[in-house]
Amino acid sequence: MKKLQLVQKIVEEGVVAVLRGETPEEVVLMAEQAIAGGIKVIEVTMTIPFALEAIEKLARKYSWDAKEASNYAIIGVGTVLDPETARAAILSGAQFVVGPSLNRDTVLLCNRYRIPVMPGCMTIKEIQEALELGADIVKLFPGNLYNPAMIKAIKGPLPQANIMPTGGVSLDNLGEWIKAGAVAVGIGSDLTNEAVKQRNFSLIAKKAAAYKEEYLKAKGLK
Repeated sequence: MKKLQLVQKIVEEGVVAVLRGETPEEVVLMAEQAIAGGIKVIEVTMTIPFALEAIEKLARKYSWDAKEASNYAIIGVGTVLDPETARAAILSGAQFVVGPSLNRDTVLLCNRYRIPVMPGCMTIKEIQEALELGADIVKLFPGNLYNPAMIKAIKGPLPQANIMPTGGVSLDNLGEWIKAGAVAVGIGSDLTNEAVKQRNFSLIAKKAAAYKEEYLKAKGLK
């Protein structure tokens, strides 16, 4: 699939589920519930033991094709610290790569293989460097250190930057981030904490549906 189509689809979906768990089997269950609830972009973090197993299983089960996109999900990898990890995940089926920080070699590798890459940045200097390297979307991380007004501040000198806040995004503030100009948001522990605590993964589907509803409202689509 073409990289630009994939980036466009991620932005169109608008909500990324950032999943962490104890086992790959647990994360696959989380992903299935998030997808059932309407979140179609899944980020499997490399902090999970045997994370590549989860990525491969999900990538085999769900696929996205621009011509036939009725039953799909976009499966990516997160917490990528280096190009070696990025390449291993891509070979396991990851369709996009997210990092907690800006690693030059990781961005270059993703560009080489035409894989969307979203490095984590905290400063204007880092965001500018990410753009110069060819990053498609910049992850504002940790998002809980900022508020939605930060996007306006960034877009003053860098109006071309596509910003995705991750960390601290909730149902209460998602709309504010989107209206401030975020192209997407990353949702982490708030999506899964209660489900893990109660060992009831169907709660993830309900929470995912609520997040998607808030996103559509913020975009004026509902």
